[in-house]
Amino acid sequence: MAKGYWVAFADVTDPEGYKAYIAENAKAFRKYGGRFLTRGGASETPEGQPRSRVVVIEFPTYAAALECYRSPEYAKAMALRQGKSVMDLAITEGYEGPQPADT
Repeated sequence: MAKGYWVAFADVTDPEGYKAYIAENAKAFRKYGGRFLTRGGASETPEGQPRSRVVVIEFPTYAAALECYRSPEYAKAMALRQGKSVMDLAITEGYEGPQPADT
């Protein structure tokens, strides 16, 4: 079964206020098996216009990724994020097909 991923691009406008969102979202991520693969570290943008912060969170399944986003736990965290950041988020299913090295 394919894993699920959240791919987020965010601009944090209130870093101090954003800390409450981080503390609260941990509850939802823990419950649904979310694991940070990237969390706002160094990045380069060779194409397009992403935001200043790139975050990738891996979930055990695509269904778990969707359930986490739709959960009451994450809804509470999102409310704390309002007015403290701007985010673009995609939830996507992992790929388990052939890879370039396999062909």
